[in-house]
Amino acid sequence: MSNTLTLTSPAKLNLFLHITGRRKDGYHNLQTLFQMLDYGDTMTFSPGQDRNIELTPVMPGIPHEDNLIVRAAKLLQATTHTNQGASIHITKNLPMGGGIGGGSSNAATTLLALNQLWGTQLNLDELAQLGRKLGADVPVFIKGDTAFAEGIGEKLTPIELPSRWYLVLAPNCHVSTADIFCHKDLTRDTPIIKVAAILEQGRKNDCQPLVRTLFPEVNEALNWLSQYGDAQMTGTGACVFAAFDSEAEANDVLKQLPDHLNGFVASGNNRSICHRELFGK
Repeated sequence: MSNTLTLTSPAKLNLFLHITGRRKDGYHNLQTLFQMLDYGDTMTFSPGQDRNIELTPVMPGIPHEDNLIVRAAKLLQATTHTNQGASIHITKNLPMGGGIGGGSSNAATTLLALNQLWGTQLNLDELAQLGRKLGADVPVFIKGDTAFAEGIGEKLTPIELPSRWYLVLAPNCHVSTADIFCHKDLTRDTPIIKVAAILEQGRKNDCQPLVRTLFPEVNEALNWLSQYGDAQMTGTGACVFAAFDSEAEANDVLKQLPDHLNGFVASGNNRSICHRELFGK
């Protein structure tokens, strides 16, 4: 086995997001459809000494100990009682606060990579249980499937979706997930739907009306992209997306993007690119 692992830490889209109720613990029950994208951050992992976790480059505004990557590594250390450390380098392509799972994906990729690099031999279910301690979206990246999710996002049912290409726009703003879920104007009473009905009834994001009111940048991106397709926000934002039948169609729209907007084109896949790189399937 190589002493170094380089993996893609993928983005996800919420093809819909229904908030079905608020729990006594402050979390929300939801239903959503996670679509894995073949696009993400690049992470390289090398073994280290004396349980030290080194992460480069330093991420502005995030203390080392608070970074989800570091927290994931230390959680795996504590759980498996390993004395090994790691050197981790990340090339960020995914915007922070964009609703495409950047931090959660980084944490999941860290658990997957170090579990293999350190030989700690936890299975995917055990890793997903650890991931849930770091964030509600971490387990879906550990399991690695495009999936229908319920509960707080941890109850996952793998779904096979037709191949699509997505144009994703990243407005220049940071949307706090916690602030949106705490907001008094958030819709929290969408009726529960069955798995069989997700493609017919899963058409909206309950956070979108609120976010586009609070963040003009998101509203502008949705309005612009709506000229070319069914534009929708992912997660609690700020990123918005539209689906296309081909890479060429998506790229044609990307070429028309105003200079002040950023975006990328990626294919949806039913299996995480990280899993395909790590496990070969």
